[in-house]
Amino acid sequence: MSHKIIDNYLSKEDFQKLKAAIIHPSLPWYYHNQVVIDSNPKSEEDGNIFFCHPVYDMIPYSTIYDLIYEIIIKKINPKAIRRIKINLYPRTENIIHHKQHVDYPFSHKNIILYLNTCNGFTVLEDGTKIESIENRALFFDSSTKHHSTTCTDKKIRLNINVNYF
Repeated sequence: MSHKIIDNYLSKEDFQKLKAAIIHPSLPWYYHNQVVIDSNPKSEEDGNIFFCHPVYDMIPYSTIYDLIYEIIIKKINPKAIRRIKINLYPRTENIIHHKQHVDYPFSHKNIILYLNTCNGFTVLEDGTKIESIENRALFFDSSTKHHSTTCTDKKIRLNINVNYF
């Protein structure tokens, strides 16, 4: 499977419920001084920032885990979940392409659910650009190289990233 896109992935009701929980003022966001953290301990900041809300990394971390499980995880019906996180990229003056990376160095599946429409996008290894469109789901093997970008036309670019088997 190279990649698959499904627009209007969730019902309007489920999407609005999920988005309301994510943009709620009580949901904590954690600042990261680089978008791609590689395994080299000597790697320096890449000059880019983003905010992340960790939902699951081998165990649940977030109060919205159950909601995400009910709305997204049951729908994809994975054998196992590796990680769930929500990414928030602040608007930049120009679109910034983040560093190419793989999520994990072993074959696995990934869904990115875009939570808002903006001019940011995801770029796959073959150069395919996937536009950030609200309620669009991108499925691909994120052990292949890919990267994200910022946006310039909205205050933020927001998506959910699920790595699973």
